[in-house]
Amino acid sequence: MYPIVYADVLAARARLRPFFDPSPVRHYPQLDELVGYGIRVLVKHENHLPTGSFKVRNGTASITALSPEAAARGVIAATTGNHGLGLAWAGAQRRVSVTICVPKGNNPEKNAVIRSLGATLLEVGDRYDETVVACRELAEREGRTLIHSTNHREVIAGAGTMTAEFLEQAPQLDAVVIALGGGSQAVGAAVVADTLRPALQLYAVQSAGAPAQHDAYRDGQPRAGVPVATFAEGVATGSTYELTAGALRHALADFVLASDNAIAQAVRDLWRITHNLAEGAGAAGLAGLRLLAPRLAGRTGGSVICGGTLDGARAGEVVSGGTRTSGARA
Repeated sequence: MYPIVYADVLAARARLRPFFDPSPVRHYPQLDELVGYGIRVLVKHENHLPTGSFKVRNGTASITALSPEAAARGVIAATTGNHGLGLAWAGAQRRVSVTICVPKGNNPEKNAVIRSLGATLLEVGDRYDETVVACRELAEREGRTLIHSTNHREVIAGAGTMTAEFLEQAPQLDAVVIALGGGSQAVGAAVVADTLRPALQLYAVQSAGAPAQHDAYRDGQPRAGVPVATFAEGVATGSTYELTAGALRHALADFVLASDNAIAQAVRDLWRITHNLAEGAGAAGLAGLRLLAPRLAGRTGGSVICGGTLDGARAGEVVSGGTRTSGARA
């Protein structure tokens, strides 16, 4: 059913504990008013973790699980941002060599941070799919461990630590709305909920401009290379993944699509109310919660700011009232 078990999440939590504290959970009464329907909204601030994203959990869980021999050979990954940042940060903590492959023309701000953390950054391929192929070839040639952003058991275990924390910090949670790109966060959450809170309802949200995972959830058919057009890079996924696709169909109470306009408005609402600048994917949880609000009336709903790495140019555009759709894939 699931690619990991709860014991894997517990093991990941133990390995992560020396590196960073749990991210905070906060209640903002103005968000309750915004969402309406008598819903109490609790926000999990994954944007307060090192690198500003939940994916530092995934990277740290993966690198700390390496054998001494694998750690000596180093790791490699393809990314357009947060996955690479998480691995680069974790590699710096453990002194493990990290190579990150990004598409040509990738976000220069994220490239700069990855390099500053000591990782080797290679711009290969005009599109993300080409970057993935080049990364796989380099992994085989150099003997590095390839850490996929989704199709990797330790990545999913690391992502599951977020929900384990959330349930400890907010035992009154009735539902959690999770932005979904590859699905590691949602599948990790399902594994935890099955053990700690079977009644917890898990919902996913993706951009309407990148519906591959949503459509596969609906019809059970895998997707690959579906065009995407959204500014929310973290949910701009055009494919399904072996380790998460089937699990998502079993785990989720529902899966909704939010427009880029709704996601951009959620960025602005979070900035206005919480004074946290969320990236598109980081605000998608709130956008999804607003869509689901009639079904969650009178309950306690969790919204995860899964990342806050919005680049300066797009931040100015979105906060000032606009949104420029992008064809980038995260």
